[in-house]
Amino acid sequence: MSKIANAFSSGKAFIAFFTGGDPTIEKSAELILQAVRGGADLIEIGIPFSDPIAEGPVIQQANIRALRAGASTEKMFDLVDRVRRESAVPIVFLTYLNPVFKYGYEAFFSRCRAAGVDGIIIPDLPYEEKGELDGIAAAQGIDLISLIAPTSEQRIKKIAGEGRGFLYVVSSMGVTGMRSEIKTDLVSILKAVREAGSVPAAVGFGINTPEQAERIGRIADGVIVGSAIVKIVERYGEAADEPVYQYVKTMKDAVRRAEQG
Repeated sequence: MSKIANAFSSGKAFIAFFTGGDPTIEKSAELILQAVRGGADLIEIGIPFSDPIAEGPVIQQANIRALRAGASTEKMFDLVDRVRRESAVPIVFLTYLNPVFKYGYEAFFSRCRAAGVDGIIIPDLPYEEKGELDGIAAAQGIDLISLIAPTSEQRIKKIAGEGRGFLYVVSSMGVTGMRSEIKTDLVSILKAVREAGSVPAAVGFGINTPEQAERIGRIADGVIVGSAIVKIVERYGEAADEPVYQYVKTMKDAVRRAEQG
């Protein structure tokens, strides 16, 4: 069983997103470990990029802060190296195609394997073009994780049937960010996903309260939270350890409640 699949094997998974290098590489590693301590089953690390088209203002600003602090693709591998000294938690990169292309496809995925990265999400890589990378990633044991958006209705069966690691189900149209309501018909989307394959489906975009996490956790295999965590890092900076731990613990507890019924 892959490490990503293992994250879903004992129940509903809570997935925590961090912008790598915000506020520093060293602090990012410490905050990721706090999230693991709080119950995160899988960690997403965003590779800072100057044009993150799928991100809302909170994560856009985190990208800017990280880049100004000297973050780079190579330093994201250093970040994973730091986390790996203390934790075997599954780690997934979220990045855009340009940094991977610039690094070199073969070199990038080889470095992922060496560092201990388990999967990658590339929002601007259309499903129909993923063959460009899929074989290279798979050869290094890296899962290329597909996204399913509310507009993917005609393609859900194909995407879900060929999914690897887990499927990232986007809860809402638009960019990332905290939302007071999630109105997408996720029940129908998740039903179609499960009819097409057996890869776990986690829902992200907009989830930020325990109530939302519990509600989504009742229907999905996992819950992804990003902007709310990044906002805590923005607010507390170097002092974010305890706030991150407490928030992740609260959200993981909500996901556990969903699992219990």
